Amino acid sequence: MGTPFGHRARWLGSPWTRGPAAALAGAVPALTFPAPSWWWLSYVALVPWLLLVRSAPSYRRAALDGWLGGAGFMLAVHHWLLPSLHVFILVLALLLGALWAPWGLLVRALLGEASPGPREAAGGAGRRATGGRFAAALVLVPSGWLMVELFRSWEYLGGPWGLLGAGQWQVPPALRLASIGGVWLLSLLIVAVNTAVAELLARPAAWRPAVSGLLVCALAVTAAWFWAPVPRPAGTVRFAVVQPGPTGTPSARLARSEALTRSLAGRGVRLVVWGESSLYQDPADRPALAARLAALSRETGADLLVNADSPRAGRAGIYKSAVMIGPHGPTGERYAKMRLVPFGEYIPFRSVLGWATHVGKAATTDRLRGARQVVMPVATAGGLRVGPLVCFETAFPDMSRHLARDGARVLVAQSSTSTFQDSWAPAQHASLAALRAAETWRPMVHATLTGISAAYGPRGEQIGERLGTDRSAAAVYDLPLAEGTSPYTRFGDWAVYGAIGALLLAGGYAGLRALSRRPASGRR
Repeated sequence: MGTPFGHRARWLGSPWTRGPAAALAGAVPALTFPAPSWWWLSYVALVPWLLLVRSAPSYRRAALDGWLGGAGFMLAVHHWLLPSLHVFILVLALLLGALWAPWGLLVRALLGEASPGPREAAGGAGRRATGGRFAAALVLVPSGWLMVELFRSWEYLGGPWGLLGAGQWQVPPALRLASIGGVWLLSLLIVAVNTAVAELLARPAAWRPAVSGLLVCALAVTAAWFWAPVPRPAGTVRFAVVQPGPTGTPSARLARSEALTRSLAGRGVRLVVWGESSLYQDPADRPALAARLAALSRETGADLLVNADSPRAGRAGIYKSAVMIGPHGPTGERYAKMRLVPFGEYIPFRSVLGWATHVGKAATTDRLRGARQVVMPVATAGGLRVGPLVCFETAFPDMSRHLARDGARVLVAQSSTSTFQDSWAPAQHASLAALRAAETWRPMVHATLTGISAAYGPRGEQIGERLGTDRSAAAVYDLPLAEGTSPYTRFGDWAVYGAIGALLLAGGYAGLRALSRRPASGRR
């Protein structure tokens, strides 16, 4: 048989055209994330890439198609880093894109053309073999994709920014699935649908297994929508976000934040949240600053959660710390950011990669990591416990899940994407809060310095207005609280473990078949 693209696509046989085609095909899924947010495209976005890889003339070419497609995906998802990292972003995209090379091999093995033997071809056995292989592909191709997402989610490789399932942040049925298996389950479902569509296009005559796969996916989503548990309402609490906007100097930012906070007096707010790096001095070490913030707390009748990007007295290095301020000053409740942005907040292997500071805006000084996650009580809200996260940490599903398990009733994120103000980054970052809220059944507030600030309820639904990057304002949110524990919070990353198990079983089965065939070949 010819390629699945037909005779008009013979130009793909040239490595000079096939390589760029693979990179472009890999970049398509980036359109499913904000700012475009074409969530519906997710379910066919991988099809061109899958068809290209399955048509590879060799496994070596399939691995290269996977690699180049992965590089295209990583570059498209992180294109807004280009002004900061310059040429280094291309190096990172190529390095991380290599994670998709084994996935390319898997796609070629399961979806590529296979020539049945004489016995298989007789009596329709070849069709049955094809159907069985596609059934395996429907499980293993998504599982292989999930392994790539898992490996690149390691914070030292850049973290889980741009997980495929994250593009579904505003789709209620998808958010329901996230409460069951996290963003991982969404990625599995999306790749399974893409695999079925690619098979349907590549082998129209063998449409039955592909259509059956699509029906299974549709039935799974329908069952989750109607029968999955949902959080139980448990009242509301009023929080506020202060977004000073691009104000210039740290002192101007502090003055604007104070003015916006004072505007909240008398509105029944229980916690006022400031963005990441809202202070460049630690109030615990600056009595005058602590007194100013304490006066704000008394004036508004609310605790303040500020964020200090500063050293602490008696300690070497700089931390990014969420600090709770009450009517009498710092309460002692604080959390230091644990997962730092590679190159943005530290340079891995600085002795080797320190040159990145000369070609872009990489960190000139490494920030230091906190030791553990913290759940803080809000005194003005009757001791309601909140779980703080700082910026990049909202991309990690495990961190919000651990906070929910430790008793946090509300998740609070403090962020600053001011460096990327006119890019897709602020919208992408704000959307992650919807997923974390849906996964944990805990409302989440996302507070930034320059936008986008937003709040989401325990099902991932948007609450109130979003403060865009053109706003300098304070926003009040009546957050719906919830009782109960979501399945994802309770059972964790079971979708990931299932994918690992499926790949191990398939590998073991393939190994046993290879061993069983070896003696027969010897006797011939």
